[in-house]
Order: sequence, then structure tokens, then C-alpha cells
Amino acid sequence: MEVIFFANFIFVLYTYIGYPLWLYLIKAFQLNLSPVSTYEHWDCKPNISVVISAYNEEKNICLRVENIYKQNYPKEKIQIIVVSDGSTDNTVGVLYNLNFTNLDVIELSNNKGKSIAINYGVDAANGEIIIFADSRQIFDKFAIDNLVRTFSNKNVGCVSGELILLKNSESSIPVEIGTYWKYEKWIRKMESATGSVVGATGAIYAIRRKLYRPLPPGALLDDVLTPMNIVMQGYRCIFNSKAVAYDLVSKDITQEWTRKVRTLTGNWQLLYFSPSLLLPWRNPLWGRFLAHKIFRLLVPFALVVIFVTGILSQGILYEIATLIQIVFYILALCGKFFPVARNNRLVNLIYFFMVMNAAAVTGLWKWVSGRCSDVWKSNPYEK
Repeated sequence: MEVIFFANFIFVLYTYIGYPLWLYLIKAFQLNLSPVSTYEHWDCKPNISVVISAYNEEKNICLRVENIYKQNYPKEKIQIIVVSDGSTDNTVGVLYNLNFTNLDVIELSNNKGKSIAINYGVDAANGEIIIFADSRQIFDKFAIDNLVRTFSNKNVGCVSGELILLKNSESSIPVEIGTYWKYEKWIRKMESATGSVVGATGAIYAIRRKLYRPLPPGALLDDVLTPMNIVMQGYRCIFNSKAVAYDLVSKDITQEWTRKVRTLTGNWQLLYFSPSLLLPWRNPLWGRFLAHKIFRLLVPFALVVIFVTGILSQGILYEIATLIQIVFYILALCGKFFPVARNNRLVNLIYFFMVMNAAAVTGLWKWVSGRCSDVWKSNPYEK
């Protein structure tokens, strides 16, 4: 029992602390074999295509297109492709009313899912570089230019931008979301500085057109599957913090729950769509992929094992560990059933941590039960 207890404890510790520490040490001691190249300017700006998949985005899509046209990049080199994924509102109508050149609108008669919509968009793209964007977020004026500059390094096949979450006056969880997102972005920066990022920021990332591989129907995480497909072709995926997009923090834990369930369901789904990700001789980021994407899915099960083996083991160490866990879970339940308790920062952080782990279990259930299509339609970032 003791061996099982410590094995699972070390597993959880490595997932959240050990892996980031390992990346930090690699960067600090310059142990990586492929350091990030210096930031270069690409004088000959290539033609680009911006692909936006939209579902019932009548209220947002015009502002989104205008934001792309106002970028500090030659307008004649920008092609904007909006794929309406079976929208039932006036998304297509408002786009046709825009007097913009190089705007292509693709209307799908039925809702086919984001992955298929993206495939249609890429097929219509004529740019050397393809930039993927969502309908809700807004790019900084220099975002596209900064994304494209990174491709001056011929070894780079994918570039992820940085999503900055702005304060929302209606949000009840800005601190917790901000803390988690800072942690996540720090890991991505360390991954980029020591090789490649495992995935990209879905709201803002770019690829070389020639490296794109069509997404399978129903794929939830194009921003992980596409970058990993590119990495497995021998190219690097880089995080560029100078390419910035803006979004609002989730307004409450319910909205964040929906978003997180979608993401974690997609992580489980990746193993079905691309099992080669689990093969170290096929996936050059095998260790990083496991630590960043898969181990987090297994943490809730490890927590259960730690609790049970702690109860069954003899000794003061295990009694203390069990007591700490009981207090931890009681505080999480207080956050669940007594919302006023979340005014306490510690209670709110513990509650947020447990919600995220519960989302991993829910994601597994949705994937196993074949309910992935429901998750895409419930994504709050597309509403």
C-alpha cells in the first residue's frame, strides 16, 4: 500500500510541479539541443489566409473581420475566409453586407462541426501562411505581423500566439482563472524556449499551408492535433508572446466548467484520432505530450488512490496525509454548497482545483459514451 501511495503522490507532484521544474532546469542550464533562434524580421511578407469558423456569430463576426483588416500587415496580402458552420442566424447575411476585398464566405448548409469547417477554410486558402482565429477574440494590431515574422526560421512550422484574459466585471472567478492561465502560459513559454510547444492557443495560431493535414470529423482540439501533426513532420511549434489576442475571463465557474470539459474531452479524443502520439519513436514530444496533456487527465484517479491507500496504510505519516486530504475535500464541498465561502481565497482555489479535476473525469465519460459532438456546440467561447 505504501508503495502505491507514494507512487501516486509523486505522479501528482510531477504533473503540476516536477514537469515545469524540469523545463526550467533545461532552459537554465541550456541543456536543449535546439535553442530558439533569434527573432528575425521577414522583409518579404508572404501572402496569408485567415481562417475563421463561425456558428451563429451574427453579433461578433463583423467586428472580427474588421479587426483583421485593421492589422499592421499589407491588406492586399491578407485573405479572410469565414466558414459559416450551418449558422441559423444572419451570420452570412451581415458578411455579405461588408464591402471588403479578399473576403471569402463559405456557407455550409448543415452544422458539421468545427474540424470540418476548418478543413473547408483551408481548402479555399491561397496564402503561404494560414492563421486560425475564433469569432470572439480580438487581435492586437501587430498580432499577424508578429506571427508571420517567426516563420523566417525555416525550422518553424507552427506559431502559437498569446491569449490575454481581460477582467470581466461580471466574473466571479477572475483570480483563479488568471492564476491558472499564467501557470499554463509559463509552461508553454518554457516548452517553446527548450524545443517545441505541445499544442497552440486556439484563438491565435499560424501554420505553413503545405504542412496542414485535414482534421477528422468531430475533432475538438484542432489547436493541439494540427500542431502535433506538424511537429511529427519534423518542424517546431513556437510560442510567440508578441502575437497577442484578447478575450474576457469566464463570467462564472459554470462557463469555465463547460470550456474545460470541452478541452479535456478533446485530450482524451486525441488518443483515438492519433494513437501515434503515444509512440516515442513517432512523436518527438512524447514526454512533453504525456506530462502536459495526458497526466493531468489521470490526476483525479491518482487522488482517489492516494486517499484510499492512505487510509489503509499504518503510520502517523499516512494519518496526517489522510487528515489533510479530508480537510481539503471538506473545503471544496464548502465552496460547492456554500457560495459565500468562495470569498475566502483558499477555499476558492481548492474548489477551482477540484472542479477542473472533475471536468477531466466528465471529459472521459463524454468521450467513452460518444458524446463529443455535444461538447463542441456547448463551447462558451463560440457563443
